Amino acid sequence: MKTILVAIDFSKNAEHALEYAVMFANKQKACIYLIWVDNTLSEESVIDIIEGETRIEKRAYMDSLIKRFQPQVKCGEIQVLLRKGRVYQEIAKAAKQIDADMIFAGTHGVSGFEQYWIGSNAYRIVTQAPCAVVTIRRDYEIKDTIDNILLPIDSSMETKQKLPFAAKLANDFKATIHLLKVYNTPISVIRKRIDKYGEDAEKCLIENKVKYITAEREADNVAVSIIKYSDEFKIDLISIMTDQDMTTANKFLGPYAQQLINNSKTPVLSLRAKEIE
Repeated sequence: MKTILVAIDFSKNAEHALEYAVMFANKQKACIYLIWVDNTLSEESVIDIIEGETRIEKRAYMDSLIKRFQPQVKCGEIQVLLRKGRVYQEIAKAAKQIDADMIFAGTHGVSGFEQYWIGSNAYRIVTQAPCAVVTIRRDYEIKDTIDNILLPIDSSMETKQKLPFAAKLANDFKATIHLLKVYNTPISVIRKRIDKYGEDAEKCLIENKVKYITAEREADNVAVSIIKYSDEFKIDLISIMTDQDMTTANKFLGPYAQQLINNSKTPVLSLRAKEIE
C-alpha cells in the first residue's frame, strides 16, 4: 500500500478521519493526500478557486492540518489537492490520478448535519470510488493499532473477494480476523453455500498465516446482526463488499451497506468487486 487519500470538508469528522488515516499510513508505510472539493453552485472556474479568496482560505486551513499532523506521519510529506465539482466524482477522479489504495472519509451517522458534505455524501463516495473506502464516525475512539477485523460471509460469490485485502491488513497490523457467517434464510442450499464460502475463507487465511475466529449468527436484519457482533467483540474494522451494479450479492449492498455505514460505531471498510478481481 503506497497512497492514502483523505476527504476534508473542514468538519471535526474529517479531522477525525485524518487522524485515523495517519495511523493506517504509518502501519502501511503509505503517503497521505488531502482533498477538498468546492461543491458550491457558482460560475467560478477551477482557476478562480486556485487564485481566489476561497483557495487562500481553504489552503490556510489545509496548512494548519499539515502543521498538526505532519510530525506524526512517518512516510513522506502530506500533499494537498483542491478540486471543484461534485464531491464524490472529484474524489473518485483524484483517487485514480494519484493511484490511491484507500480513501478515508468521516461520516456523521444517522444524526445528519447536512452542512458538512462528507456526512451527506459518504455513501456516494463509497459507491463511486475506484479503491477501498474507510468511513469513520467522530465518536469512534481511535487506537494506535487494529486488533480485530470483522468479515461477514454471505451467499454471494463476491463475499470471498474481501479476503486478500483483509488478510494483508491483518498481517500488517498482526490482527485477528473474525469470519462471521450470517444466516438470514432457512433455505438449506443457501446456508450450505455460506458454510462452503466460510471453509474457503478459512483455508485462505491459513495459507496467509492470519489468525482467525469463525462465528455464526441467525439474523432477521443482516446489518443489525453485524453491528451487534462488532460491539460485543470489540471489532476495530468491518470489511464489506459494495457496488450493486457490479455484483450479484444482495446481502451487503444498497440499504444494508448504507445501514452499516450510517449506524456502525466501528469504522467500515468498503470494497467493490471490480477493484480486487
